Amino acid sequence: MAKSTNPAHVAGGSAGPVAIESVADILERNLDAVIQEWLMRVDKEPELTAVPLSFDERTGHLPQLLRDVIVRLRLDDETKAEISKAAAHHGDLRAQQGYTVAMAVEESRLLQVSIFTTLHKSQSHLEFDVLLPDVMVIADEVDAQLKQQMLRFMASDVAKKATNSKLAKAAKIA
Repeated sequence: MAKSTNPAHVAGGSAGPVAIESVADILERNLDAVIQEWLMRVDKEPELTAVPLSFDERTGHLPQLLRDVIVRLRLDDETKAEISKAAAHHGDLRAQQGYTVAMAVEESRLLQVSIFTTLHKSQSHLEFDVLLPDVMVIADEVDAQLKQQMLRFMASDVAKKATNSKLAKAAKIA
């Protein structure tokens, strides 16, 4: 939903009209760029790269998580967002891959930074009247996704401990 505006109203004032887009439209158009930005940041974190993963294993969850953010941005204020199934699945996956809670939190933080970096690069196309509310929605959605990840991560951890306890008891009996 791009619209044209007078450049005097846009930061950086270019010579002609600039197409103004919603935050959701910019993120949707730049989905791959957000993922690449995130991966570049992850690759700089030895704690995260200590778990060897392929490109798909490391980034496979991001397109759907970002689509969930985009959907949330397009909801009207009174509509409650659905719980992200992708985030719950991602929590299970990262637990199986050997991540710690701190590592999952760091990935989530880097996702927010990557989203905001992408928006910053597109600032001349943003409608500033809605930018701050949309940034709050993004932060809220990414944090809600992190909560879902952690709930599943902790459930996975409890299940592992229960299995290990049963195995230990069985070993004592034998």
